[in-house]
Amino acid sequence: MTDEHRFPCEQCGSDYRFNPGDGTLTCDHCGHSESIGAGPWGGASLKELDFNAALANKLPDAEIEETRVLSCPNCAAEVEFDPNTHAAECPFCATPVVTETGVNRHIKPKGVLPFALDERSAHKAMSSWLGKLWFAPNGLKDYARKGRKMQGIYVPYWTFDADTKSAYRGERGTVYYETRTVMRDGKRVQQQVAKVRWSPKSGRVARFFDDVLVLASQSLPKRYTDALEPWDLPALEPYQPEYLAGFRAEAYTLELQDGYTEARGHMARVIERDVRFDIGGDRQRIHAIDTGVQNVTFKHILLPVWLAAYKYRGQTYRFVVNGRTGRVQGERPWSAIKITIAVVLGLLVAAGVGYLMATGQQ
Repeated sequence: MTDEHRFPCEQCGSDYRFNPGDGTLTCDHCGHSESIGAGPWGGASLKELDFNAALANKLPDAEIEETRVLSCPNCAAEVEFDPNTHAAECPFCATPVVTETGVNRHIKPKGVLPFALDERSAHKAMSSWLGKLWFAPNGLKDYARKGRKMQGIYVPYWTFDADTKSAYRGERGTVYYETRTVMRDGKRVQQQVAKVRWSPKSGRVARFFDDVLVLASQSLPKRYTDALEPWDLPALEPYQPEYLAGFRAEAYTLELQDGYTEARGHMARVIERDVRFDIGGDRQRIHAIDTGVQNVTFKHILLPVWLAAYKYRGQTYRFVVNGRTGRVQGERPWSAIKITIAVVLGLLVAAGVGYLMATGQQ
């Protein structure tokens, strides 16, 4: 079945939507609110899923769901829509989306980080961020401030846990100094020259990785979403569709295996840092690291992002706001007129300073 994420108000029958202000379901029509009950785990920690079982397609049926999505022909985003929607505008790039209905079969989310900021607060944060960009076109600033509402999107992520044990071979470098006599300006002078004494070093390091976070979407530049961190993952709630009421959710487009490959890259960088620390000394050389990975588990989670995509003078500008902290990132627009004015003013100031210096030396 396809989840619609619609919840009728018990008083008037209109749809509830999740209210980030107080964490309740609130009816826009009559104002009635209802609390969200405890999740299926009763507040317990979120259950991890076995990575190898997922790769072998051996996850229980209860961990799989089907949702109806529309695919954007421009940025390839796959966003959930209600069953009555057959045309819409992509919230990621503002491209009109008219596509046949598609059903996406995927691993269910295990956790969700509910929105804590409402649309007004997110729009205020974006406007404040734009206001600090002096070289941004004034027209875009005005258009964004007066434009339509931002879209609340739950963006998919993978998290990975793993036990790692690594054996390494390398060298420890100890810096020492030799005194040498050199010629400088026709005179013999002594100077200290740094040298490194290397000695072989081998050993083992171990680390447990908890919740290595990997973006499972390819519709937004990773540099934007990375800049929205940190996320308060300890505040994750067990997934309940009530948290999605009134919002949209993006289906993951980065498959589990690809997400793990990216997570392993992060782990490798951390392990290399651990090895350098274990080698010690003033400098380190690493010749080989052999890492064994066990007990790999994962979760599919949804994180809250307020998103605005504006078309201005034929170009799309996208801005994203962390739905928990209000941190903003996006395309940095440039105004050619403002840059030209700044360059001209800079040249005038330089010319003025040069004139004053010249007259002062006379």
